[in-house]
Amino acid sequence: MEHSVQSLRLFRFYNHYRIVVSLILVGAVFFNISFIDPAQQKSALYQITTVCYVSINIFTAFILLAGFRAAPKHIITSIIFDIVILHLLMYASSGVQTGLGNLVVISVAAGNILIRGRIGTLFAALAALASLGIELNQVFNYDAKVDGVVRAGLLGIIYFAAAFLLQNISRRISQSEELAQVRAKNIIELEKLNHQIIQRMQTGIVVTDEFGNVRLLNQAALSLLNVDDERKLPPQLKQRQDLWRANPNIRTEPFKTSTSGTMLQANFTQLKKDTGSGILIFIEDTSKISQQAQQMKLASLGRLTAGIAHEIRNPLGAISHAAQLLAESDSLAPADLRMTDIIQRHSGRVNGIVESILQLSRRKQPEAIENDINEWLTKFFQDYTLSHSPTPEITLKLGSETPMARFDPSQIEQVVTNLVDNGLRYSEKVVGKPTLTVCSGINKRNHLAFIDIIDQGSGVSPENVDHLFEPFFTTESSGTGLGLYLSRELCESNQAQLNYYSNSQPKNVETVTDTHTNNEHNNLASEGTISETNNSGSRFRITFAHHKRII
Repeated sequence: MEHSVQSLRLFRFYNHYRIVVSLILVGAVFFNISFIDPAQQKSALYQITTVCYVSINIFTAFILLAGFRAAPKHIITSIIFDIVILHLLMYASSGVQTGLGNLVVISVAAGNILIRGRIGTLFAALAALASLGIELNQVFNYDAKVDGVVRAGLLGIIYFAAAFLLQNISRRISQSEELAQVRAKNIIELEKLNHQIIQRMQTGIVVTDEFGNVRLLNQAALSLLNVDDERKLPPQLKQRQDLWRANPNIRTEPFKTSTSGTMLQANFTQLKKDTGSGILIFIEDTSKISQQAQQMKLASLGRLTAGIAHEIRNPLGAISHAAQLLAESDSLAPADLRMTDIIQRHSGRVNGIVESILQLSRRKQPEAIENDINEWLTKFFQDYTLSHSPTPEITLKLGSETPMARFDPSQIEQVVTNLVDNGLRYSEKVVGKPTLTVCSGINKRNHLAFIDIIDQGSGVSPENVDHLFEPFFTTESSGTGLGLYLSRELCESNQAQLNYYSNSQPKNVETVTDTHTNNEHNNLASEGTISETNNSGSRFRITFAHHKRII
């Protein structure tokens, strides 16, 4: 037997009905309402039975009102009690002809609704036997007419018909409830599954209402947007949402929420709901697109460098060899020797450029593994200092939290080596010794791990900042101009970003490549690293993708 909250609620209503019926029966006794023979109403058994019936019903109402939860056994007892009481009133009066049998039909029907199962047939059988027994008693003991037995038999048939009919209806209702519960459970599980899928998606998902208030923000969007208040959109995204609402056919421009963040692309679509309209926003990290473009670029560059190796290196080797042989001549004037030295030096530079391009085009795909940056940096600088003489002065400041990132150690090692070599060289020009500061940590705004390489050099002039990562751009006569370009390419292959920041500017002004904002210095200060360094030189930051969201 199934006992549900709905059954308890129905039992409360049924008890209200019992109170009304019992009050009517008591009123009929004391106010001489003549739907039953007044002489029989005056019998002691009839009066006592009606008073007990109304008292018990009122008591039941009070305990239900006090919070008592009726169990199935209590409901069964109440139904049997009603059948017995009503038949006792029939016995104390003139039998089934009083019309009390109609109330018994209601009790049997209520019992089959409240208690589902075969026990409903027991209610009908008990009522039918009681009605038949009362009429047989009237026939044998009081010489009543036999047609009363027939009426009792018909009344018994009605009891069973009501029981079977309502059992069938209750069974169907029960099946419908079970189906509804199963569907509700499936909907809840599906909702949880959808929530888990949305939260684990690499694409950021944001749902806003028609007023721009955030209704849903998955973990990827939270990390990509780097928001402080999850209830509001970042200004950059809100601006693009307003542009899209004004013209839904346009594709908004990519944006960054901070200069150390990734470049993001937002796509919008309208959501129609019964309660209004909303906007679904897809936030995509363009790293994957950049990586695909990078692979295509490298494929084209590989074909180009194959021709460069054949068309340039062979003649270049001949020129260099001829200059070397010419320099060995005893009859060559000092001025001519200087010319051969220039030829060999610039031949070597051109060869270095070709080697760098070949290295870039031949670079294998990164084999990313998860690394503890603090542990990796410690080991890297132990090897670096042992392999350099004199030993450079490198200050390593590791974050208190453990920054984790996924990257190819050999490729990021090339990047860090190049940045450290540059930093030591520029610091030595200014302070007279090779010195450097390296910091690691986790950005408090977007929870991304980073490495900062800070030198004490003169920094990069403002007019050169925008060209710093362009290929073949250099401010030194001996450089190839490919070091920083290759470093950024290697970082992008590992889904990391390499940015330059100047430490020599005021805190409210910051020159940052690939951006037009000027508050990054304050952002760096809020991350807890800017205060640890001096206020001169250059800062190169490698920002890694989240180790759990890397493509």
